[in-house]
Amino acid sequence: MAAIEATSRTLISRAQLNRPVGRAVYWSTLSVLIVLFALVFLFPLYWMATGGLKSAQEIIQIPPTLFPSHPHPSNYSTAWSEADLGRLLWNTTLYAAGALAFQLVFDVGAAYAFSKLRPAFGNVIMFAMMATMMIPTAVLALPAYLTANNIPFLHWSLLNTPWVIWLPSVASNAFNILLLKRFFDSIPGELLAAASIDGAGPMRALWSVILPMSRPILGVVSIFAVVNVWKDFLWPLLVLTNTSAETVNTGLNQLSVGIPENVLIAALAIACVPTILFFLVFQRNIMSGLTAGSLKG
Repeated sequence: MAAIEATSRTLISRAQLNRPVGRAVYWSTLSVLIVLFALVFLFPLYWMATGGLKSAQEIIQIPPTLFPSHPHPSNYSTAWSEADLGRLLWNTTLYAAGALAFQLVFDVGAAYAFSKLRPAFGNVIMFAMMATMMIPTAVLALPAYLTANNIPFLHWSLLNTPWVIWLPSVASNAFNILLLKRFFDSIPGELLAAASIDGAGPMRALWSVILPMSRPILGVVSIFAVVNVWKDFLWPLLVLTNTSAETVNTGLNQLSVGIPENVLIAALAIACVPTILFFLVFQRNIMSGLTAGSLKG
């Protein structure tokens, strides 16, 4: 019984929780902390959404107003038309969807090979891939740009094409491969052995055994892939110089000097909606995917 209590005990013992004073202090402290953290994370979103409803004079007034004195919902329609958000959102969605497809194919294949196929020097290659995570992105920007501008041996330029977003997104996601490998390591080898006895090869085992069990971690990788492309700014700014190929971040950056600040804030609020909705739909996959591979069996 003592061992059970020791494993379930947290900052406050069960005996203290059974007392009225201890229970009141515990729940009061927990409620205050939850509300505090919720305000810290949600207040910037509220400030952005309400900032898009303010007039140009009110948005720059000091001290700032917490609520719009005279809301202007028309700012959002103005932002949609003046910033050409429909085109920018479509471009970014295309880039994110392509990056997601490429990462699911190549990252899953690499993680499966490292985890179950055990290639020669696999640990050395995996260590080298993890070491690249320590290199700052800005250091790699110039050589990556030169490579994309003139592909070695082929002499093709990928600038202002979706490929310049899709291909580097696969090559720079060692973290996703690590997550997938950890999850695949937790899948018992007996399942693959049984599939092999039934005549399934490595590809069939991946498709019929590994992937159906990997939906949680695939959801996590999908979220990371989409959000990373959606929030990226430096790389699209370098390689997507044509107006017709801009992402939502680079497009709004180019327009920030030509539209009023309240309209710009309204455009930023609209640009955040797709990623927020995407997260709300798949939020359960985050914790389930990150913890699914922590225990074997």
